[in-house]
Amino acid sequence: MRVASLVVVAVLGVGCNGEPQSEEAPMAPAGSLKLESSAFREGGLLPARHTCDGEDLSPPLAWSGAPSGTVSYALVVDDPDAPAGTWDHWVVWNLQGTSLAEGAHSGVAGSNSWGSPGWRGPCPPSGTHRYVFRLLALDATLELPPGARKEALLTAAKGHVLAEARLTGRYART
Repeated sequence: MRVASLVVVAVLGVGCNGEPQSEEAPMAPAGSLKLESSAFREGGLLPARHTCDGEDLSPPLAWSGAPSGTVSYALVVDDPDAPAGTWDHWVVWNLQGTSLAEGAHSGVAGSNSWGSPGWRGPCPPSGTHRYVFRLLALDATLELPPGARKEALLTAAKGHVLAEARLTGRYART
């Protein structure tokens, strides 16, 4: 019985205290790379306009402090608190520049956990969830087909990540 309980805990992705496990380990230290949004602060609440309860627009993002040798960026946004395991909301790569406007469609879009390209905002079934925005500074552009999933992006990025910055927002439906 105890072994079965441990298997259930491992499958559900929760720790001993019943809290969801933390998000994936960084692929590289942030160094001077910083990611921010004018829509929310680190650990703050995402405005409803960026969720399924609003206009479902991706939030504006800006970054600075890219290390020397940066050629492009990749962005992954996921929910590590989803009941069925980490849920991907946005997967995009070969981004150029230092910002994304609200509702932007830049770079090459991968498939989110719904199986569609582009941003799909927070829509938690219950409680407050975390949404982790992971920006990867890469020393190359990635040769992936549009619609590739997060796992393919992260595999292609291995060995090319110069720095990784994170920004976490929270959201609960009312």
